[in-house]
Amino acid sequence: NLYGVLHCTHAAIPLMRGRAGAMISSVSSVGGRYGTESWSVYSATKFAVVGFHDALRKELGGEGIRVSVIEPGAVWTEFGQNVSEAMRERRESLDALTSEDVAQALVYAFAQPPRVLVEEILIRPVKQVAP
Repeated sequence: NLYGVLHCTHAAIPLMRGRAGAMISSVSSVGGRYGTESWSVYSATKFAVVGFHDALRKELGGEGIRVSVIEPGAVWTEFGQNVSEAMRERRESLDALTSEDVAQALVYAFAQPPRVLVEEILIRPVKQVAP
């Protein structure tokens, strides 16, 4: 949840330098904004991703590199197929987001003119009123 973001971002930065409209974006989670009982380690890694992107935005913004993070709530994924029945039922009751929903939010961020930064996008199902 954290090391992959750090390693991929480290590799991407040299490729972004000098490119008009360059943008680095990562997926965190609503768990990176709000801690959740029984998910403390997961939340800690996602809080770290959000903090990393905040600092990176300040470091790279002067070079014209946009840094963005998307924080989805409940999402149906292949990874999510291997969860408890209670978690599966919760996602069903929330009408969880699809990967296409998250992709559309990312497309929105990337589609902005180079001078516009969509710094953070928090996206979750309408029925998800808490993390």
